[in-house]
Amino acid sequence: MSTPTTGSSTTPMTDRPEGRSERDPGARSGSRPVSQAALLRQVASSPTVVGLLAVLTALFLSSILILAADSEVRYTATYLLNRPGDFLHATGSTLSEAYSSLLRGAIFDWRATTTVRMIRPITDTLTNATPLIIAGLGMAVAFRAGLFNIGGQGQMILGAITACYVGIAWNLPPVVHLLLAVVGAALGGLVWGGIAGVLKARTGANEVIVTIMLNSIAAHLLSQVLSLKAFNGEGETGNRKSLAVADSAQYPSLAGSSFRIHAGFLLALLVAVAVWWLMERSRLGFQLRATGLNADAARTAGMSVPWVTSLVMMISGALCGLAATAPVLGTQKSMDESVVGTIGFDAITVALLGRSRPVGTVLAGLLFGALRAGGTAMQAAPGTHIKIVLVLQSTIVLFIAAPPLVRAIFRLPERRESHGGGADPSSASVPAAAPATAPAPAAKEA
Repeated sequence: MSTPTTGSSTTPMTDRPEGRSERDPGARSGSRPVSQAALLRQVASSPTVVGLLAVLTALFLSSILILAADSEVRYTATYLLNRPGDFLHATGSTLSEAYSSLLRGAIFDWRATTTVRMIRPITDTLTNATPLIIAGLGMAVAFRAGLFNIGGQGQMILGAITACYVGIAWNLPPVVHLLLAVVGAALGGLVWGGIAGVLKARTGANEVIVTIMLNSIAAHLLSQVLSLKAFNGEGETGNRKSLAVADSAQYPSLAGSSFRIHAGFLLALLVAVAVWWLMERSRLGFQLRATGLNADAARTAGMSVPWVTSLVMMISGALCGLAATAPVLGTQKSMDESVVGTIGFDAITVALLGRSRPVGTVLAGLLFGALRAGGTAMQAAPGTHIKIVLVLQSTIVLFIAAPPLVRAIFRLPERRESHGGGADPSSASVPAAAPATAPAPAAKEA
């Protein structure tokens, strides 16, 4: 007589295949390639890899331009099929000389005869990177909040004017004088950025158009200010350059009179740490990121979007104004119509290349500082013009601003994520009141 099968005896038999599949080495090994493929896909589609490939692509295109501009390379190309070795030798020689000149001008000059000249390039790189880092961090704050600040140039000009005035007109003890000049520069940029922020928050004015107009106003204001006796000491008959700021208002040198690097570089690093804490660890930073991801959801969660918008533009402007202290109080120690150059616009590129993250922005600022420092030495290379550095920077901007283009060139997979580019992907979502709203649209990408 057969014993009937009970429910308790059938239950283990039903669960056993699943248990064996979990313990089966073959099953685990079969799932491992899938996880590795997913990991490789995630790495290949990450913004860091895309940014690195953008830089490499820009270097490749710049190399083509360098070769096309070299007379020896063009000559050997005429008989390439007969003697390809000559063409390859000319190509290698031209590129090696051009990029070795860039490295010798930006990092270390191994051909120099003195120690000072050997290590001066790296200090020049850090000096050039200082205002780019600070202004780039200002742009990054605005980008993370979903705002596109084009007014870095004007905000830097206002910072330069206020810092220069404090440095010339006031007679104060050294440390106090420098601190007030730095604070004055930040306040000048804060006011100029705050104008755009308030207009955006109160009237809905487009911040791009407003900041572009403010750039033009600031440039004309600088020209008028330089004709004042308080700045040039002679009034309208004087030249378009201010007096030198007092020694008590200048950044102290970090490596002696033989080098240009000053304490402003340390300030740039402190600003990077402060911005990281603001964006990643503070309540205000969470509000900025939440507003950048979805302003409607942030408003539903009880956040004041107009207040955040105004405050973001003020912070961004203050950092850009602070960046102007690098040339006014550090390298030039005076002010003219080209005191900020194109730093305010280059800072946009720095923030984009750094993906609006503090660490990435610092690294991008160092890269562009190296390109600026090495550009002069690169010009000395045969057949290489300094404008090639500008072409390199512009090409980097082109590919950084168009990640789909880089992915298409290298056949990279699309990045699978549900958050936009305006705020930190790792940040928490907007609080629980948000589900009542529509799905969050992708934030504006810088």
